[in-house]
Amino acid sequence: MEFITCDVVVLGSGLAGLRAATAAASVSEKLEVCVVTKVSGPRSHSISAEGGMAAVLYPEKTGDSPHLHAYDTVKGGDFLVDQDAAMLLAESAPGEVWFLEKIGVPWTREPDGSLALRRFGGMSKPRTVFAKDKTGFYIMTTLYKYARGIPNIKFYEEHLVTKLVVKHGRFYGLVAINMRRGEVRFFRAPAGVLAAGGGGRMFKLTTMGHLNTGEVLGFALREGIPLKDMEFVQWHPTALVPSGILISEAARAEGAYLVNRLGERFLKRYAPQQMELAPRDVVSRAIAMECKAGRGFTWRGELCYVGLDIRHLDPQRVKERLPLLLELAKTYAGVDPFSELIPVAPAVHYFMGGINTDLYGRVVDAEGNWIAGLWAAGEVASVSVHGANRLGSNSLSECAVWGRLTGEQAAKYALEHKVSALEERIKNLAEEEERRIFYKLARKETGGTSASWVRNQLQLAMMKGAGIFRDEQSVAQAMATLTKLLSAVKEVNMHDVSRVYNMELREVVELDGMLPAAYAILLGAYFRKESRGAHYRLDHQHRDDKNWLKHTLVYRVGDAYVTTYTPVKIERWPPEIRQY
Repeated sequence: MEFITCDVVVLGSGLAGLRAATAAASVSEKLEVCVVTKVSGPRSHSISAEGGMAAVLYPEKTGDSPHLHAYDTVKGGDFLVDQDAAMLLAESAPGEVWFLEKIGVPWTREPDGSLALRRFGGMSKPRTVFAKDKTGFYIMTTLYKYARGIPNIKFYEEHLVTKLVVKHGRFYGLVAINMRRGEVRFFRAPAGVLAAGGGGRMFKLTTMGHLNTGEVLGFALREGIPLKDMEFVQWHPTALVPSGILISEAARAEGAYLVNRLGERFLKRYAPQQMELAPRDVVSRAIAMECKAGRGFTWRGELCYVGLDIRHLDPQRVKERLPLLLELAKTYAGVDPFSELIPVAPAVHYFMGGINTDLYGRVVDAEGNWIAGLWAAGEVASVSVHGANRLGSNSLSECAVWGRLTGEQAAKYALEHKVSALEERIKNLAEEEERRIFYKLARKETGGTSASWVRNQLQLAMMKGAGIFRDEQSVAQAMATLTKLLSAVKEVNMHDVSRVYNMELREVVELDGMLPAAYAILLGAYFRKESRGAHYRLDHQHRDDKNWLKHTLVYRVGDAYVTTYTPVKIERWPPEIRQY
Protein backbone atom coordinates (compact mmCIF):
# COMPACT_ATOMS: atom_id res chain seq x y z
CA MET A 1 0.00 0.00 0.00
CA GLU A 2 1.18 3.48 -0.86
CA PHE A 3 0.79 6.16 1.82
CA ILE A 4 0.20 9.68 0.49
CA THR A 5 0.24 12.65 2.85
CA CYS A 6 -1.95 15.72 2.26
CA ASP A 7 -2.95 18.67 4.41
CA VAL A 8 -6.52 18.64 3.05
CA VAL A 9 -8.05 15.78 1.09
CA VAL A 10 -11.19 16.46 -0.96
CA LEU A 11 -13.30 13.50 -2.06
CA GLY A 12 -15.02 14.42 -5.31
CA SER A 13 -14.33 16.80 -8.19
CA GLY A 14 -17.74 18.25 -9.00
CA LEU A 15 -18.60 21.87 -8.30
CA ALA A 16 -18.59 21.40 -4.50
CA GLY A 17 -15.31 19.47 -4.54
CA LEU A 18 -13.47 21.85 -6.88
CA ARG A 19 -14.76 24.89 -5.00
CA ALA A 20 -13.60 23.33 -1.72
CA ALA A 21 -10.18 22.58 -3.20
CA THR A 22 -9.70 26.07 -4.66
CA ALA A 23 -10.87 27.72 -1.45
CA ALA A 24 -8.56 25.55 0.68
CA ALA A 25 -5.59 26.20 -1.58
CA SER A 26 -6.17 29.96 -1.42
CA VAL A 27 -5.88 30.01 2.39
CA SER A 28 -2.18 29.17 2.26
CA GLU A 29 0.26 28.21 -0.47
CA LYS A 30 2.00 26.00 2.09
CA LEU A 31 -0.94 23.59 2.19
CA GLU A 32 -1.06 20.60 -0.12
CA VAL A 33 -4.61 19.89 -1.25
CA CYS A 34 -5.38 16.46 -2.72
CA VAL A 35 -8.47 15.95 -4.87
CA VAL A 36 -9.42 12.25 -4.97
CA THR A 37 -12.04 11.44 -7.60
CA LYS A 38 -13.29 8.41 -9.48
CA VAL A 39 -13.71 10.37 -12.71
CA SER A 40 -11.17 11.71 -15.18
CA GLY A 41 -11.13 15.37 -16.11
CA PRO A 42 -14.13 17.63 -15.42
CA ARG A 43 -16.60 14.76 -15.84
CA SER A 44 -18.30 14.81 -12.45
CA HIS A 45 -22.06 15.07 -12.65
CA SER A 46 -22.05 18.82 -12.02
CA ILE A 47 -21.12 19.11 -15.69
CA SER A 48 -24.64 17.89 -16.55
CA ALA A 49 -26.39 20.77 -14.77
CA GLU A 50 -28.35 22.69 -17.37
CA GLY A 51 -30.69 25.31 -16.00
CA GLY A 52 -28.67 27.73 -13.89
CA MET A 53 -27.62 28.97 -10.47
CA ALA A 54 -29.86 30.91 -8.09
CA ALA A 55 -28.62 34.21 -6.67
CA VAL A 56 -30.05 37.66 -5.95
CA LEU A 57 -27.86 39.82 -8.20
CA TYR A 58 -29.95 42.90 -9.01
CA PRO A 59 -32.38 43.54 -6.12
CA GLU A 60 -33.20 47.08 -7.24
CA LYS A 61 -33.98 45.96 -10.77
CA THR A 62 -36.00 42.81 -9.94
CA GLY A 63 -37.52 43.67 -6.56
CA ASP A 64 -35.76 40.61 -5.16
CA SER A 65 -33.88 40.17 -1.88
CA PRO A 66 -31.92 37.49 0.02
CA HIS A 67 -34.81 37.40 2.47
CA LEU A 68 -37.25 36.52 -0.33
CA HIS A 69 -34.85 33.95 -1.79
CA ALA A 70 -34.61 32.28 1.61
CA TYR A 71 -38.39 32.32 2.07
CA ASP A 72 -38.96 30.72 -1.34
CA THR A 73 -36.42 28.04 -0.39
CA VAL A 74 -38.12 27.34 2.94
CA LYS A 75 -41.58 27.15 1.38
CA GLY A 76 -40.30 25.08 -1.54
CA GLY A 77 -38.76 22.64 0.97
CA ASP A 78 -42.18 22.24 2.63
CA PHE A 79 -40.88 23.91 5.81
CA LEU A 80 -38.39 21.16 6.63
CA VAL A 81 -35.59 23.59 5.72
CA ASP A 82 -33.32 24.87 8.50
CA GLN A 83 -33.96 28.56 8.06
CA ASP A 84 -30.50 29.74 9.08
CA ALA A 85 -29.12 27.59 6.25
CA ALA A 86 -31.56 29.15 3.77
CA MET A 87 -30.44 32.64 4.77
CA LEU A 88 -26.76 31.67 4.53
CA LEU A 89 -27.37 30.32 1.02
CA ALA A 90 -29.25 33.43 -0.11
CA GLU A 91 -26.69 35.85 1.31
CA SER A 92 -23.63 33.98 0.01
CA ALA A 93 -24.74 32.89 -3.47
CA PRO A 94 -24.16 36.24 -5.26
CA GLY A 95 -20.50 36.23 -4.23
CA GLU A 96 -20.07 32.80 -5.79
CA VAL A 97 -21.65 33.90 -9.07
CA TRP A 98 -19.22 36.81 -9.25
CA PHE A 99 -16.30 34.52 -8.40
CA LEU A 100 -17.23 32.23 -11.29
CA GLU A 101 -17.66 35.28 -13.51
CA LYS A 102 -14.16 36.43 -12.54
CA ILE A 103 -12.50 33.13 -13.50
CA GLY A 104 -14.23 33.07 -16.87
CA VAL A 105 -17.68 31.44 -16.81
CA PRO A 106 -19.51 32.88 -19.86
CA TRP A 107 -22.87 33.73 -18.32
CA THR A 108 -25.66 34.61 -20.75
CA ARG A 109 -26.23 38.38 -20.78
CA GLU A 110 -28.91 40.90 -21.56
CA PRO A 111 -28.35 43.57 -24.25
CA ASP A 112 -27.28 46.05 -21.53
CA GLY A 113 -24.48 43.72 -20.40
CA SER A 114 -26.12 42.55 -17.17
CA LEU A 115 -26.41 38.85 -16.44
CA ALA A 116 -29.65 37.36 -17.76
CA LEU A 117 -32.01 35.83 -15.19
CA ARG A 118 -34.71 33.13 -15.37
CA ARG A 119 -37.53 32.41 -12.94
CA PHE A 120 -37.40 28.76 -11.94
CA GLY A 121 -40.10 26.65 -10.30
CA GLY A 122 -41.15 27.81 -6.85
CA MET A 123 -39.23 31.07 -7.18
CA SER A 124 -41.21 34.27 -6.81
CA LYS A 125 -38.69 36.37 -8.79
CA PRO A 126 -36.31 35.75 -11.70
CA ARG A 127 -33.03 34.98 -9.92
CA THR A 128 -31.45 32.10 -11.85
CA VAL A 129 -28.30 33.10 -13.71
CA PHE A 130 -27.36 30.77 -16.56
CA ALA A 131 -25.11 30.00 -19.51
CA LYS A 132 -27.58 28.98 -22.24
CA ASP A 133 -28.87 25.55 -21.09
CA LYS A 134 -25.35 24.20 -20.54
CA THR A 135 -24.57 25.97 -17.28
CA GLY A 136 -22.86 23.02 -15.60
CA PHE A 137 -20.66 22.42 -18.63
CA TYR A 138 -19.39 25.99 -18.67
CA ILE A 139 -18.91 26.14 -14.89
CA MET A 140 -17.08 22.82 -14.68
CA THR A 141 -14.74 23.33 -17.63
CA THR A 142 -13.82 26.79 -16.35
CA LEU A 143 -13.40 25.82 -12.71
CA TYR A 144 -11.49 22.63 -13.52
CA LYS A 145 -9.01 24.57 -15.65
CA TYR A 146 -8.68 27.16 -12.87
CA ALA A 147 -8.05 24.49 -10.21
CA ARG A 148 -5.52 22.73 -12.44
CA GLY A 149 -3.55 25.96 -12.56
CA ILE A 150 -3.14 26.19 -8.78
CA PRO A 151 0.26 24.67 -7.84
CA ASN A 152 -0.73 23.33 -4.41
CA ILE A 153 -3.72 21.32 -5.68
CA LYS A 154 -2.89 17.78 -6.81
CA PHE A 155 -5.44 15.61 -8.60
CA TYR A 156 -5.74 11.85 -8.14
CA GLU A 157 -8.20 10.89 -10.86
CA GLU A 158 -9.82 7.51 -11.44
CA HIS A 159 -9.38 6.63 -7.77
CA LEU A 160 -12.27 4.72 -6.22
CA VAL A 161 -12.60 5.42 -2.50
CA THR A 162 -13.52 2.34 -0.45
CA LYS A 163 -13.27 3.59 3.13
CA LEU A 164 -13.40 6.72 5.24
CA VAL A 165 -10.83 6.29 8.01
CA VAL A 166 -12.55 7.60 11.14
CA LYS A 167 -11.60 6.54 14.66
CA HIS A 168 -12.79 7.81 18.06
CA GLY A 169 -14.51 10.86 16.61
CA ARG A 170 -11.62 11.97 14.41
CA PHE A 171 -10.91 11.86 10.67
CA TYR A 172 -7.60 10.36 9.52
CA GLY A 173 -7.97 10.01 5.75
CA LEU A 174 -9.29 7.90 2.86
CA VAL A 175 -8.47 4.52 1.38
CA ALA A 176 -8.83 4.32 -2.41
CA ILE A 177 -8.04 2.03 -5.33
CA ASN A 178 -6.02 3.56 -8.13
CA MET A 179 -8.06 2.05 -10.96
CA ARG A 180 -5.34 2.75 -13.54
CA ARG A 181 -2.75 0.67 -11.70
CA GLY A 182 -4.86 -1.59 -9.50
CA GLU A 183 -3.09 -0.40 -6.37
CA VAL A 184 -4.48 0.71 -3.02
CA ARG A 185 -3.53 4.08 -1.60
CA PHE A 186 -4.07 5.59 1.83
CA PHE A 187 -4.50 9.37 1.69
CA ARG A 188 -3.49 10.63 5.13
CA ALA A 189 -4.78 14.07 6.05
CA PRO A 190 -5.79 15.94 9.20
CA ALA A 191 -8.70 17.53 7.30
CA GLY A 192 -11.11 16.18 4.73
CA VAL A 193 -14.07 17.43 2.68
CA LEU A 194 -16.58 14.91 1.35
CA ALA A 195 -18.10 16.12 -1.92
CA ALA A 196 -18.98 12.88 -3.66
CA GLY A 197 -22.43 13.79 -5.02
CA GLY A 198 -25.71 11.87 -4.97
CA GLY A 199 -26.83 8.30 -5.56
CA GLY A 200 -29.44 8.33 -8.29
CA ARG A 201 -28.17 5.02 -9.68
CA MET A 202 -29.83 3.28 -6.75
CA PHE A 203 -32.95 3.71 -8.93
CA LYS A 204 -33.75 2.32 -12.38
CA LEU A 205 -34.87 5.60 -13.93
CA THR A 206 -32.64 8.58 -13.15
CA THR A 207 -31.17 11.67 -14.76
CA MET A 208 -27.87 11.03 -12.95
CA GLY A 209 -24.78 9.63 -14.62
CA HIS A 210 -23.62 6.05 -14.20
CA LEU A 211 -20.98 7.08 -11.65
CA ASN A 212 -23.58 8.63 -9.32
CA THR A 213 -23.92 5.53 -7.17
CA GLY A 214 -23.85 7.16 -3.72
CA GLU A 215 -21.57 4.58 -2.09
CA VAL A 216 -19.87 7.21 0.08
CA LEU A 217 -23.19 7.65 1.93
CA GLY A 218 -23.01 3.99 2.89
CA PHE A 219 -19.33 4.28 3.84
CA ALA A 220 -20.28 7.11 6.19
CA LEU A 221 -22.92 4.89 7.80
CA ARG A 222 -20.29 2.20 8.28
CA GLU A 223 -18.23 4.64 10.34
CA GLY A 224 -21.18 5.49 12.60
CA ILE A 225 -21.90 8.81 10.85
CA PRO A 226 -25.65 9.57 10.56
CA LEU A 227 -27.50 10.22 7.33
CA LYS A 228 -30.17 12.90 7.56
CA ASP A 229 -33.56 13.09 5.77
CA MET A 230 -32.69 10.39 3.25
CA GLU A 231 -36.36 9.63 2.53
CA PHE A 232 -36.59 12.86 0.53
CA VAL A 233 -35.57 11.93 -3.02
CA GLN A 234 -36.41 14.40 -5.77
CA TRP A 235 -38.00 13.26 -9.01
CA HIS A 236 -37.38 15.74 -11.80
CA PRO A 237 -40.58 16.18 -13.83
CA THR A 238 -38.98 16.24 -17.27
CA ALA A 239 -36.60 13.42 -18.14
CA LEU A 240 -36.50 12.44 -21.79
CA VAL A 241 -38.37 9.21 -22.62
CA PRO A 242 -37.05 6.55 -22.74
CA SER A 243 -33.41 7.45 -21.97
CA GLY A 244 -33.96 9.42 -18.74
CA ILE A 245 -31.67 12.23 -19.93
CA LEU A 246 -32.52 15.51 -18.21
CA ILE A 247 -34.61 18.07 -20.07
CA SER A 248 -33.90 21.22 -18.13
CA GLU A 249 -36.44 23.22 -16.17
CA ALA A 250 -35.03 26.08 -18.22
CA ALA A 251 -37.46 25.05 -20.96
CA ARG A 252 -40.43 25.78 -18.71
CA ALA A 253 -38.71 28.92 -17.45
CA GLU A 254 -38.62 30.10 -21.07
CA GLY A 255 -42.35 29.38 -21.44
CA ALA A 256 -42.73 25.70 -22.43
CA TYR A 257 -46.00 23.95 -21.54
CA LEU A 258 -46.68 20.48 -20.20
CA VAL A 259 -49.65 18.78 -21.86
CA ASN A 260 -51.38 15.41 -21.56
CA ARG A 261 -52.59 13.26 -24.45
CA LEU A 262 -55.81 15.32 -24.57
CA GLY A 263 -53.76 18.44 -25.24
CA GLU A 264 -54.59 19.96 -21.84
CA ARG A 265 -52.17 22.04 -19.79
CA PHE A 266 -53.03 19.80 -16.87
CA LEU A 267 -51.07 21.75 -14.22
CA LYS A 268 -54.15 23.95 -13.88
CA ARG A 269 -55.61 21.14 -11.78
CA TYR A 270 -52.66 20.99 -9.40
CA ALA A 271 -50.91 24.38 -9.34
CA PRO A 272 -53.26 26.93 -10.92
CA GLN A 273 -51.13 29.96 -10.00
CA GLN A 274 -47.62 28.90 -11.04
CA MET A 275 -48.62 26.14 -13.48
CA GLU A 276 -45.46 24.65 -15.07
CA LEU A 277 -43.29 26.69 -12.69
CA ALA A 278 -44.55 25.02 -9.53
CA PRO A 279 -41.89 23.18 -7.47
CA ARG A 280 -40.63 19.88 -8.82
CA ASP A 281 -42.39 17.64 -6.31
CA VAL A 282 -45.74 19.21 -7.25
CA VAL A 283 -45.15 18.89 -11.01
CA SER A 284 -43.83 15.31 -10.80
CA ARG A 285 -46.83 14.21 -8.74
CA ALA A 286 -49.14 15.94 -11.19
CA ILE A 287 -47.65 13.98 -14.09
CA ALA A 288 -47.99 10.74 -12.11
CA MET A 289 -51.62 11.58 -11.32
CA GLU A 290 -52.37 12.23 -15.00
CA CYS A 291 -50.90 8.84 -15.79
CA LYS A 292 -52.99 7.17 -13.07
CA ALA A 293 -56.07 8.82 -14.57
CA GLY A 294 -55.24 7.46 -18.04
CA ARG A 295 -54.49 10.85 -19.56
CA GLY A 296 -50.83 10.21 -20.36
CA PHE A 297 -49.12 8.85 -23.44
CA THR A 298 -47.44 5.45 -23.25
CA TRP A 299 -44.10 4.35 -24.64
CA ARG A 300 -44.22 0.76 -25.92
CA GLY A 301 -47.19 0.09 -23.66
CA GLU A 302 -45.00 0.42 -20.56
CA LEU A 303 -43.72 3.86 -19.57
CA CYS A 304 -46.31 6.63 -19.16
CA TYR A 305 -45.26 10.14 -20.15
CA VAL A 306 -46.56 13.59 -21.05
CA GLY A 307 -45.55 16.13 -23.69
CA LEU A 308 -43.29 19.16 -23.29
CA ASP A 309 -44.53 21.73 -25.78
CA ILE A 310 -42.28 24.51 -27.12
CA ARG A 311 -44.03 24.91 -30.46
CA HIS A 312 -45.45 28.30 -29.49
CA LEU A 313 -42.06 29.77 -28.54
CA ASP A 314 -39.91 31.99 -30.74
CA PRO A 315 -37.55 29.61 -32.60
CA GLN A 316 -34.65 32.06 -32.58
CA ARG A 317 -34.86 32.56 -28.83
CA VAL A 318 -35.03 28.79 -28.31
CA LYS A 319 -31.92 28.29 -30.46
CA GLU A 320 -30.07 30.94 -28.45
CA ARG A 321 -31.13 29.86 -24.97
CA LEU A 322 -32.01 26.16 -25.25
CA PRO A 323 -29.60 24.66 -27.79
CA LEU A 324 -29.00 21.52 -25.74
CA LEU A 325 -32.72 20.79 -25.54
CA LEU A 326 -32.95 20.83 -29.34
CA GLU A 327 -29.95 18.55 -29.67
CA LEU A 328 -31.16 16.05 -27.07
CA ALA A 329 -34.71 15.86 -28.40
CA LYS A 330 -33.55 15.19 -31.94
CA THR A 331 -30.73 12.80 -31.05
CA TYR A 332 -32.31 10.71 -28.29
CA ALA A 333 -36.06 10.95 -28.93
CA GLY A 334 -36.12 11.49 -32.69
CA VAL A 335 -38.48 14.47 -32.51
CA ASP A 336 -38.36 17.99 -33.91
CA PRO A 337 -39.39 20.18 -30.95
CA PHE A 338 -40.58 22.95 -33.25
CA SER A 339 -43.29 20.69 -34.69
CA GLU A 340 -43.68 17.82 -32.18
CA LEU A 341 -44.10 17.29 -28.45
CA ILE A 342 -41.01 16.24 -26.51
CA PRO A 343 -41.79 13.03 -24.53
CA VAL A 344 -40.94 13.51 -20.84
CA ALA A 345 -41.58 11.68 -17.56
CA PRO A 346 -40.36 12.05 -13.97
CA ALA A 347 -37.02 10.48 -13.03
CA VAL A 348 -34.88 10.47 -9.88
CA HIS A 349 -32.77 13.61 -9.95
CA TYR A 350 -31.45 14.69 -6.54
CA PHE A 351 -31.07 13.57 -2.91
CA MET A 352 -32.21 16.23 -0.46
CA GLY A 353 -30.80 14.10 2.36
CA GLY A 354 -27.21 13.14 2.98
CA ILE A 355 -24.41 13.09 5.52
CA ASN A 356 -25.41 14.91 8.67
CA THR A 357 -23.69 18.30 8.99
CA ASP A 358 -24.09 21.49 10.97
CA LEU A 359 -24.75 24.90 9.41
CA TYR A 360 -21.18 25.29 8.17
CA GLY A 361 -20.76 21.79 6.77
CA ARG A 362 -18.98 20.13 9.68
CA VAL A 363 -19.87 16.42 9.84
CA VAL A 364 -21.55 15.65 13.16
CA ASP A 365 -22.67 12.47 14.89
CA ALA A 366 -26.13 11.67 16.25
CA GLU A 367 -25.39 13.62 19.46
CA GLY A 368 -24.24 16.68 17.53
CA ASN A 369 -20.51 16.13 18.17
CA TRP A 370 -18.17 17.11 15.38
CA ILE A 371 -16.14 14.38 13.70
CA ALA A 372 -12.91 16.36 14.11
CA GLY A 373 -11.33 17.28 10.80
CA LEU A 374 -14.25 16.25 8.58
CA TRP A 375 -16.63 18.36 6.48
CA ALA A 376 -19.16 17.58 3.74
CA ALA A 377 -20.54 19.78 0.95
CA GLY A 378 -22.89 19.55 -2.01
CA GLU A 379 -25.37 16.78 -2.67
CA VAL A 380 -23.62 14.21 -0.49
CA ALA A 381 -24.26 16.45 2.54
CA SER A 382 -27.43 17.43 4.34
CA VAL A 383 -27.02 20.87 5.81
CA SER A 384 -30.83 21.01 5.60
CA VAL A 385 -30.98 23.86 3.11
CA HIS A 386 -33.40 21.99 0.81
CA GLY A 387 -35.67 20.35 3.36
CA ALA A 388 -38.23 18.04 1.78
CA ASN A 389 -37.84 19.39 -1.78
CA ARG A 390 -35.10 21.33 -3.56
CA LEU A 391 -35.96 24.28 -5.76
CA GLY A 392 -34.37 24.21 -9.20
CA SER A 393 -31.09 26.16 -9.50
CA ASN A 394 -30.47 26.13 -5.74
CA SER A 395 -28.16 23.11 -6.08
CA LEU A 396 -25.35 24.87 -7.94
CA SER A 397 -25.59 27.69 -5.42
CA GLU A 398 -25.39 25.20 -2.54
CA CYS A 399 -22.37 23.43 -4.05
CA ALA A 400 -20.48 26.67 -4.56
CA VAL A 401 -21.36 28.23 -1.19
CA TRP A 402 -20.67 25.21 1.00
CA GLY A 403 -17.74 24.13 -1.15
CA ARG A 404 -16.05 27.41 -0.33
CA LEU A 405 -17.08 27.37 3.34
CA THR A 406 -15.88 23.83 3.97
CA GLY A 407 -12.66 24.28 1.99
CA GLU A 408 -11.70 27.39 3.94
CA GLN A 409 -12.48 25.76 7.29
CA ALA A 410 -10.59 22.58 6.42
CA ALA A 411 -7.53 24.60 5.38
CA LYS A 412 -7.49 26.64 8.59
CA TYR A 413 -7.86 23.46 10.63
CA ALA A 414 -5.02 21.81 8.71
CA LEU A 415 -2.70 24.74 9.44
CA GLU A 416 -3.21 24.11 13.14
CA HIS A 417 -3.20 20.29 12.99
CA LYS A 418 -0.32 18.98 10.89
CA VAL A 419 -0.16 15.30 10.00
CA SER A 420 1.29 13.43 12.96
CA ALA A 421 3.34 10.26 12.89
CA LEU A 422 1.33 7.37 11.49
CA GLU A 423 -0.24 5.52 14.39
CA GLU A 424 0.00 1.74 14.23
CA ARG A 425 -3.76 1.34 14.76
CA ILE A 426 -4.55 3.64 11.81
CA LYS A 427 -2.01 1.88 9.61
CA ASN A 428 -3.64 -1.42 10.55
CA LEU A 429 -7.09 -0.08 9.61
CA ALA A 430 -5.83 0.89 6.17
CA GLU A 431 -4.06 -2.40 5.57
CA GLU A 432 -7.09 -4.35 6.74
CA GLU A 433 -9.15 -2.46 4.17
CA GLU A 434 -6.70 -3.43 1.43
CA ARG A 435 -7.10 -7.09 2.36
CA ARG A 436 -10.90 -6.73 2.39
CA ILE A 437 -10.94 -5.14 -1.07
CA PHE A 438 -8.91 -7.84 -2.76
CA TYR A 439 -10.38 -10.79 -0.88
CA LYS A 440 -12.92 -11.30 -3.67
CA LEU A 441 -10.20 -11.52 -6.30
CA ALA A 442 -8.57 -14.40 -4.44
CA ARG A 443 -11.74 -16.50 -4.33
CA LYS A 444 -11.84 -19.54 -6.63
CA GLU A 445 -15.59 -20.15 -6.73
CA THR A 446 -17.42 -19.92 -10.03
CA GLY A 447 -21.01 -19.03 -10.83
CA GLY A 448 -22.97 -17.65 -7.89
CA THR A 449 -24.57 -14.22 -7.63
CA SER A 450 -23.35 -11.46 -9.96
CA ALA A 451 -22.91 -7.83 -9.02
CA SER A 452 -25.09 -6.73 -11.94
CA TRP A 453 -27.95 -8.92 -10.68
CA VAL A 454 -27.71 -7.38 -7.19
CA ARG A 455 -27.69 -3.86 -8.64
CA ASN A 456 -30.70 -4.58 -10.85
CA GLN A 457 -32.69 -5.97 -7.90
CA LEU A 458 -31.74 -2.93 -5.81
CA GLN A 459 -32.94 -0.54 -8.51
CA LEU A 460 -36.23 -2.35 -9.00
CA ALA A 461 -36.88 -2.46 -5.24
CA MET A 462 -36.21 1.27 -4.87
CA MET A 463 -38.52 2.14 -7.77
CA LYS A 464 -41.32 0.22 -6.06
CA GLY A 465 -40.66 1.23 -2.46
CA ALA A 466 -39.28 4.76 -2.74
CA GLY A 467 -41.03 6.12 -5.82
CA ILE A 468 -43.22 9.19 -6.26
CA PHE A 469 -46.05 7.41 -4.42
CA ARG A 470 -45.33 5.28 -1.35
CA ASP A 471 -47.25 3.33 1.26
CA GLU A 472 -46.35 1.18 4.22
CA GLN A 473 -46.67 -2.11 2.36
CA SER A 474 -44.53 -1.14 -0.65
CA VAL A 475 -41.79 0.33 1.55
CA ALA A 476 -41.79 -2.73 3.81
CA GLN A 477 -41.50 -5.06 0.81
CA ALA A 478 -38.56 -3.07 -0.53
CA MET A 479 -36.87 -3.20 2.89
CA ALA A 480 -37.27 -6.98 2.93
CA THR A 481 -35.67 -7.19 -0.52
CA LEU A 482 -32.74 -5.03 0.56
CA THR A 483 -32.18 -7.14 3.66
CA LYS A 484 -31.67 -10.13 1.36
CA LEU A 485 -29.45 -8.14 -0.99
CA LEU A 486 -27.24 -6.99 1.89
CA SER A 487 -26.47 -10.67 2.44
CA ALA A 488 -26.30 -11.54 -1.26
CA VAL A 489 -23.65 -8.92 -2.05
CA LYS A 490 -21.25 -10.67 0.35
CA GLU A 491 -21.49 -13.80 -1.81
CA VAL A 492 -20.91 -12.14 -5.17
CA ASN A 493 -18.38 -14.01 -7.29
CA MET A 494 -16.29 -12.10 -9.81
CA HIS A 495 -15.04 -13.46 -13.09
CA ASP A 496 -12.50 -10.68 -13.63
CA VAL A 497 -9.62 -11.27 -11.20
CA SER A 498 -7.28 -8.61 -12.60
CA ARG A 499 -6.52 -5.47 -10.64
CA VAL A 500 -6.14 -2.89 -13.41
CA TYR A 501 -9.41 -1.20 -14.43
CA ASN A 502 -11.46 -4.01 -12.88
CA MET A 503 -14.97 -2.69 -13.50
CA GLU A 504 -16.55 -5.68 -11.78
CA LEU A 505 -14.59 -4.92 -8.61
CA ARG A 506 -15.69 -1.29 -8.86
CA GLU A 507 -19.33 -2.39 -9.04
CA VAL A 508 -18.95 -4.56 -5.93
CA VAL A 509 -17.32 -1.70 -4.00
CA GLU A 510 -20.12 0.64 -5.06
CA LEU A 511 -22.81 -1.84 -4.01
CA ASP A 512 -21.07 -2.19 -0.65
CA GLY A 513 -22.05 1.42 0.04
CA MET A 514 -25.19 1.74 -2.08
CA LEU A 515 -27.17 -0.93 -0.24
CA PRO A 516 -26.89 0.51 3.29
CA ALA A 517 -27.60 4.02 1.99
CA ALA A 518 -30.68 2.78 0.11
CA TYR A 519 -31.85 1.02 3.26
CA ALA A 520 -31.61 4.35 5.11
CA ILE A 521 -33.91 5.90 2.47
CA LEU A 522 -36.49 3.18 3.05
CA LEU A 523 -36.24 3.39 6.84
CA GLY A 524 -36.96 7.11 6.78
CA ALA A 525 -39.84 6.59 4.35
CA TYR A 526 -41.32 3.77 6.42
CA PHE A 527 -41.44 5.66 9.71
CA ARG A 528 -42.44 9.09 8.37
CA LYS A 529 -46.22 8.77 8.46
CA GLU A 530 -47.11 11.95 6.58
CA SER A 531 -46.71 13.49 3.12
CA ARG A 532 -44.20 16.33 2.84
CA GLY A 533 -42.36 17.57 -0.23
CA ALA A 534 -40.93 14.68 -2.25
CA HIS A 535 -42.12 12.11 0.31
CA TYR A 536 -45.74 11.27 -0.55
CA ARG A 537 -47.52 8.50 1.35
CA LEU A 538 -50.78 7.25 -0.16
CA ASP A 539 -51.78 6.03 3.29
CA HIS A 540 -50.89 9.39 4.97
CA GLN A 541 -51.63 12.05 2.37
CA HIS A 542 -51.38 15.19 4.50
CA ARG A 543 -48.51 17.08 6.09
CA ASP A 544 -48.41 16.59 9.86
CA ASP A 545 -46.48 19.43 11.49
CA LYS A 546 -47.53 18.39 14.98
CA ASN A 547 -45.79 15.03 14.78
CA TRP A 548 -43.39 15.20 11.84
CA LEU A 549 -41.86 18.67 11.63
CA LYS A 550 -38.45 17.16 12.37
CA HIS A 551 -35.38 15.77 10.64
CA THR A 552 -34.77 12.04 10.36
CA LEU A 553 -31.37 10.66 11.39
CA VAL A 554 -30.36 7.11 10.50
CA TYR A 555 -27.08 5.67 11.76
CA ARG A 556 -25.57 2.29 12.45
CA VAL A 557 -24.38 0.66 15.64
CA GLY A 558 -22.61 -2.46 14.48
CA ASP A 559 -24.95 -4.02 11.91
CA ALA A 560 -28.07 -2.51 13.50
CA TYR A 561 -29.77 0.60 12.08
CA VAL A 562 -30.98 3.26 14.52
CA THR A 563 -33.51 5.97 13.63
CA THR A 564 -33.81 9.17 15.65
CA TYR A 565 -35.08 12.70 15.02
CA THR A 566 -33.87 16.27 15.51
CA PRO A 567 -35.83 19.56 15.43
CA VAL A 568 -36.05 21.86 12.42
CA LYS A 569 -34.57 25.34 12.94
CA ILE A 570 -37.48 27.75 12.51
CA GLU A 571 -36.35 31.36 12.95
CA ARG A 572 -38.51 33.59 10.74
CA TRP A 573 -41.26 31.72 8.92
CA PRO A 574 -43.66 29.39 10.73
CA PRO A 575 -45.14 26.58 8.59
CA GLU A 576 -48.01 27.62 6.38
CA ILE A 577 -50.22 26.03 3.74
CA ARG A 578 -48.08 25.46 0.66
CA GLN A 579 -49.97 26.66 -2.39
CA TYR A 580 -48.77 27.35 -5.91
